[in-house]
Amino acid sequence: RVRDKIAASRQRGIWMGGLPPLGYDVVERKLVPNPAEAGIVREMFTRFASVPSMATLVRDLRARGVTSKSWTTAKGVERKGKLIDKGYVYKIFKNPVYIGIAAYKGQHYPVQHDPIIDQALWDTVQALLETGTAREKGSSGPRETKAPSLRK
Repeated sequence: RVRDKIAASRQRGIWMGGLPPLGYDVVERKLVPNPAEAGIVREMFTRFASVPSMATLVRDLRARGVTSKSWTTAKGVERKGKLIDKGYVYKIFKNPVYIGIAAYKGQHYPVQHDPIIDQALWDTVQALLETGTAREKGSSGPRETKAPSLRK
């Protein structure tokens, strides 16, 4: 029953709790864009679309001290953000909540909050990620190993 309730709420586009995505705050169980964080998210998408280098983007964000989402839980526990890394940026780039879509168990539903990113920019970044244009040098295949037991 709980699973069905969560699924029904996600289909209606309602935020079901947990860590809010960078760029949004939770107000009365709804995601509301946080202007400062939303600007950072927009900048990340825009810069990656123009210069698809994940390493350059992350290096710049870390140098400026940009962190992941800092927030206070419903119980009042404060969670501090950590410096952004490549994994976190990939997670942001793959999260459809930024274009106004909720993903739940492989299904996509419209949401009740305002999108931060427009569809054209989203599509550009997704195409770059899929084609591997964003891959770092040398990451296209498996690495060679010196361990004889691991060679084929």
